[in-house]
Amino acid sequence: MGAVNVTIRVDEDTKREFDAFCADVGMNITTAIHLYMKAVLRTRELPFPITDVALVKNPTKQALRDAFTKAQAESVAKGRDRMSMEDINGHIAASRQEQAAK
Repeated sequence: MGAVNVTIRVDEDTKREFDAFCADVGMNITTAIHLYMKAVLRTRELPFPITDVALVKNPTKQALRDAFTKAQAESVAKGRDRMSMEDINGHIAASRQEQAAK
């Protein structure tokens, strides 16, 4: 499979600091981003939580968010600090079914 270019925009300070970090650990930015992408694909999760700080006006999206929050709490209660993609998809499907039934 051939390689493709990926272009991103970041502010100069972030790029400079990240470039310096990469040099400190013996790699370049391309290698670091490649490793990040491979790690995300391998684990099927981001290495940090993503939170939407905007208020959700769409009731369906809010219902899905509430279902996800509930699923996370259930996962923690069961002694797991992370949910699998199957867990997440199952909770989303259940929430969608509940919304469709209303």
